[in-house]
Amino acid sequence: MAAEKLRDLSQPIDVAVLDATVAAFFVTGSKEERAAADQILRDLQANPEMWLQVVHILQNTKSMDTKFFALQVLEGVIKYRWNALPVEQRDGMKNYISEVIVQLSSNEASFRSERLYVNKLNVILVQIVKHDWPAKWTSFIPDLVAAAKTSETICENCMIILKLLSEEVFDFSRGEMTQQKIKELKQSLNSEFKLIHELCLYVLSASQRQDLIRSTLSALHAYLSWIPLGYIFESPLLETLLKFFPIPAYRNLTLQCLTEVAALNFGDFYNVQYVKMYTIFIGQLQTILSPSTTIPEAYSNGSGEEQAFIQNLALFFTSFFKFHIRVLESAPDTVALLLTGLEYLINISYVDDTEVFKVCLDYWNTLVLELFDAHHNSDNLAASLNLMELQTPQVLQRRQLYSNPMSKLRGLMISRMAKPEEVLIVEDENGNIVRETMKDNDVLVQYKIMRETLIYLSHLDHNDTEKQMLRKLNKQLSGEEWAWNNLNTLCWAIGSISGSMAEDQENRFLVMVIRDLLNLCEITKGKDNKAVIASNIMYVVGQYPRFLRAHWKFLKTVVNKLFEFMHETHPGVQDMACDTFLKIVQKCKRKFVIVQVGEREPFVSELLSGLAATVQDLEPHQIHSFYESVGTMIHAESDPLKRDEYLQRLMKLPNEKWAEIIGQARHSAEILKDPGVIRTVLNILQTNTSAATSLGTDFLSQISLIFLDMLNVYRMYSELVSTSITDGGPYASKTSFVKLLRSVKRETLKLIETFLDKAEDQPHIGKQFVSPMMEYVLADYARNVPDARESEVLSLFATIINKYKATMLDDVPNIFEAVFQCTLEMITKNFEDYPEHRLKFFSLLRAIATFCFPALIKLSSQQLKLVMDSIIWAFRHTERNIAETGLNLLLEMLKNFQQSAFCNQFFRSYFIQIEQEIFAVLTDTFHKPGFKLHVLVLQHLFCLVESGALTEPLWDTATVPYPYPNNAAFVREYTIKLLSSSFPNMTAAEVTQFVNGLYESRNDPSEFKKNIRDFLVQSKEFSAQDNKDLYAEEAAAQREQERQRMLSIPGLVAPNEIQDEMVDS
Repeated sequence: MAAEKLRDLSQPIDVAVLDATVAAFFVTGSKEERAAADQILRDLQANPEMWLQVVHILQNTKSMDTKFFALQVLEGVIKYRWNALPVEQRDGMKNYISEVIVQLSSNEASFRSERLYVNKLNVILVQIVKHDWPAKWTSFIPDLVAAAKTSETICENCMIILKLLSEEVFDFSRGEMTQQKIKELKQSLNSEFKLIHELCLYVLSASQRQDLIRSTLSALHAYLSWIPLGYIFESPLLETLLKFFPIPAYRNLTLQCLTEVAALNFGDFYNVQYVKMYTIFIGQLQTILSPSTTIPEAYSNGSGEEQAFIQNLALFFTSFFKFHIRVLESAPDTVALLLTGLEYLINISYVDDTEVFKVCLDYWNTLVLELFDAHHNSDNLAASLNLMELQTPQVLQRRQLYSNPMSKLRGLMISRMAKPEEVLIVEDENGNIVRETMKDNDVLVQYKIMRETLIYLSHLDHNDTEKQMLRKLNKQLSGEEWAWNNLNTLCWAIGSISGSMAEDQENRFLVMVIRDLLNLCEITKGKDNKAVIASNIMYVVGQYPRFLRAHWKFLKTVVNKLFEFMHETHPGVQDMACDTFLKIVQKCKRKFVIVQVGEREPFVSELLSGLAATVQDLEPHQIHSFYESVGTMIHAESDPLKRDEYLQRLMKLPNEKWAEIIGQARHSAEILKDPGVIRTVLNILQTNTSAATSLGTDFLSQISLIFLDMLNVYRMYSELVSTSITDGGPYASKTSFVKLLRSVKRETLKLIETFLDKAEDQPHIGKQFVSPMMEYVLADYARNVPDARESEVLSLFATIINKYKATMLDDVPNIFEAVFQCTLEMITKNFEDYPEHRLKFFSLLRAIATFCFPALIKLSSQQLKLVMDSIIWAFRHTERNIAETGLNLLLEMLKNFQQSAFCNQFFRSYFIQIEQEIFAVLTDTFHKPGFKLHVLVLQHLFCLVESGALTEPLWDTATVPYPYPNNAAFVREYTIKLLSSSFPNMTAAEVTQFVNGLYESRNDPSEFKKNIRDFLVQSKEFSAQDNKDLYAEEAAAQREQERQRMLSIPGLVAPNEIQDEMVDS
């Protein structure tokens, strides 16, 4: 094949053959030819000499695909090897690229026809500039500006290059360049911006060419957010931009530039200019878009440009108000303009477009929070001094100023409220009411922000909030505004402000709301309508546990209404009824076990008497939820005798069925093989698990009743599964019969695990249940064929060890013997098989390492090697959960061994291997989520060698002739060698500086982490990728701080997320 000779790069490449190869890959080739061409092109790309052929290829080819291939090769060299090339070669390439760009862009025809090619050359040039400027190419900006003045098309392309450069340095630099390099480039751009500024102003004042003006505005847009402010406010730039705003061709680009200016915030120095800019802007806007326009309608009928204009307008207003609203509030003549702007923004907020609404919503959230904080703080100050009149005049004035816009904003929030997670009943695209099949995360995020905003709005004026909601509810009852969506958004809004009003106002408000909703349910006809109303009643009552606790009659009515809905077969209604019942019971449990005024017995007793009738129409999974709810009630009963009596009554139905099946099985075990019976057994076990979840220790009498029979069934089913798989071959495990049997085994393990996990920490309970399981469960696991082993065995024993800690020490060798070797054989063949076993196996190991560490020390060196190999194998895994469990386990092992008598032995065997493996996963980009833990492990290792805890050398004295002064010196040299050989593109000085930095910062976690981040960028392994995982820890700390703030404001944390055990007494 002629293409093979392309591999010989000792002479100029045959461009015609290269063209044919590229064409075969992209256009003309058959499947085989394409594969062959792909291989040759990959080999050429990988060849370090290939880039020397780039100029020759670009000069001799007409094919655009070939040009792009050559530029791709060049881009790789610039990114990874540029600084290592000789100066002449670098200068030659730089000059050639510059010349081609000038040549193509000096001519209108070639600039238009070769646009894609010129754009790619621009990108290449900017990549070179990032390396060479300012130090090695000091005249870059003056050269560019001088070239721009020679012709309008060159000028247009120079603007594109300037825009690219700004984006590379300011927008995409994190994770691409070191902090030092970014700083250097920013300073250079700042100091040389004068020339760019003059060029832009010159073009905007002198040129008539539309494309050039557009690309100049576009370049300016990229620079406005960071240039020195004098260039904006002390030059004609703002006036020039405002002149371009009314012209349709430049309207959107100019608006984007003005938005960048509006988003700048450097104190009050330029307030006068901002007021002037806003005043002129509003004047122009009122002629372009009349305030009386119905913006949502205009948006839905508008062209793409017009829709973009509305979006940009939202961005402008939100940016301006976010930073400069205070200036507009301060003078009477600007207040009217401010209110006009807010009116525009409220109208834009009604536009039916998610992105536009998100922009508006984010700002409304910020503004309302700011108003609320001022109001909240002045209220607190007044309350602390017992002077309600003391509210500062400014705060009152400001609240007065915004009262009208805020009232309109409440109307907006109520009519556009997003759907909360608890609501399961939705309208599909055909207008039918159905059960939701999948959660929409975007909607949930939006609900969270809207809920927060509405709570602040409610705090600012409870009466207006209440009035608007009740008015809208009346319009539902009268039929004036009856529609599913209107009722939904209203009820979601009512539910979302739970806890924000004072208790007496909330009680008054809710009495009216619930009464009206129940009336609406009675008077409305039609199954779908009733389902929508039912869903809303359930959502609202589920959000107000405080009200229900205080009003027994309402609580009882609501619960009976839920029982009614449990017979309603419309999709989703029963599920939601069971979910709401559980939520209410968890918050009001004590109310159901005491005799209320006017009642003969506690509600729980009444409920248990009618239990069979209440659950007769429910599906099995709904019955399980119901049992968990009733278990929660019973758990709240303080008298143990009553508790036991209630539990017996609750479990009467499943226990009778269980006794019947076990009785028949004693006569003939064959009955247990009947699929119908297996399903019944499974259902009974699941019902028990649900009750155990809420009852904890109180479930002891019930589990003791069925425990041994359950283990016998477990063993029988286990043998059946093993036999079926052994006899039936690899596909037997997929048959419905085997799957059903395994479901029973898993549920048995889950029931025991749930009970032991929820029960109080009483060692006798642990011993009572663990001993029989050694034979029935552990020995059975070891005997089974791999496909028949249940991963839940591993998690069950992890739970037991986490719960009973060191008391399990004597049992650990038996656990090891049963599960260790046989599980490792299953999971170390590859990274895919038995995913459940992997995670649970490492969780079990971690529990043993944390609470039963002495058992690990007793392992033979072979067994310990297996453990360490399996840990290394775990954190190499690309599955995040497994890798993180492995790393946490490794940290436990390192800490425990450091404090043990075997410290020297352990680290002599494993220190180097661990360091090498951690650096491997740290730098390979597949394991970024583990970054925080990789850093902790390395920090532990570096602190260890400096701590003096190791008293023997880590190196092998027999094979290393040179004696190191200490372990720290050995590890330092070893690390430098390891990294130098792994990253040949880094100089020895860079690697040494990094390793020394690690030693110096080992006791400062944030500095240590920063060093590693910079190293990853320098090593070029982490460029041009999403690096947010490297900053995950900082993000988590911020989230916790935010939660603490939310807890301090009534209503902001939903009632179901607050642990308020004491309130329900």
